[in-house]
Amino acid sequence: MSAVVRTATPADDPALAALWRSCFDAPHLTALHALDPERHRRTFVAENPAGDGIDAVVVHVPRLIRDAAGTPQRVGGIGSVATRPEARGRGLVRQLLAAAERSMTSEGCAWSLLFTGTPGVYRGSGWQEFATSYTEGNLAAGVPAPGPFAVRRAGAADAVEVAALHHAYNAVRPLTALREPGDWAVRVPAWYGTPERSLVAVDPGSGALAGWIVARHEGDRVEVREFAGAAGSLGALLAAVGARGRAAGLTRARVRLPDGPDVTAACGAFLTDARRVTEHVGMAKPLHAAAASVRATVTAPGAVHWYGDSF
Repeated sequence: MSAVVRTATPADDPALAALWRSCFDAPHLTALHALDPERHRRTFVAENPAGDGIDAVVVHVPRLIRDAAGTPQRVGGIGSVATRPEARGRGLVRQLLAAAERSMTSEGCAWSLLFTGTPGVYRGSGWQEFATSYTEGNLAAGVPAPGPFAVRRAGAADAVEVAALHHAYNAVRPLTALREPGDWAVRVPAWYGTPERSLVAVDPGSGALAGWIVARHEGDRVEVREFAGAAGSLGALLAAVGARGRAAGLTRARVRLPDGPDVTAACGAFLTDARRVTEHVGMAKPLHAAAASVRATVTAPGAVHWYGDSF
């Protein structure tokens, strides 16, 4: 007997949570799933032929994402893909992706987007890889903070200003998602942690926030995940990130910010032997949009899909 492919129901929630727990070290997935009030009809499961559980799941999440011209388009994000180890190799994910594609198409999604470390799973279903890049190198020693900005930890009281910085910085940036209040309340903290894990740069004259940066310690390195704000504040924020990293005994850093003159200049002071690294973890599939327009979006200069918007 083959697995039964169907949409999820509220009764499946405990089984879905258990499957995600068994496959990922990501306890926040159930909270992210709950953000979508229509989540069950957008969640596709392969039910065990014996009827005693769920073998695999694929979820599609509709998001507004800016195209190459900066115009928001409805995009179907694929996420929370999981298969029980004993059910792998049966083509279940391919069947679920086909069901999700039909659903995204019927909902008017222009194209579909996902990020993965296993592109071969999705390539056969029509998703195509595109290149993204980051800068990495050794942390520079004792870099003085440039400019007049004071840097401190962010706090809950900064939420409105941080959201405004993010919106302004990404107002026309290709591949960025438009964040709603629920994203700031649940999605962003799920991927970045509490506000206190990020830093802000404050203009000493006005007291207004000039920049915001998210960085986390991973192994022997600092990883910068997101920035928003005035270009002049980036150097001060990176200097503070570097000082905290060195104090924790870290020696290297990886900066996942869109390439450009301001980022290059700031990284030149933040890192020694800085180099740009290309990877292929993003994948896209046209639905209603033309393939050329999707390719133009994912390859546009300055395009970035922030980690905090992960599906």
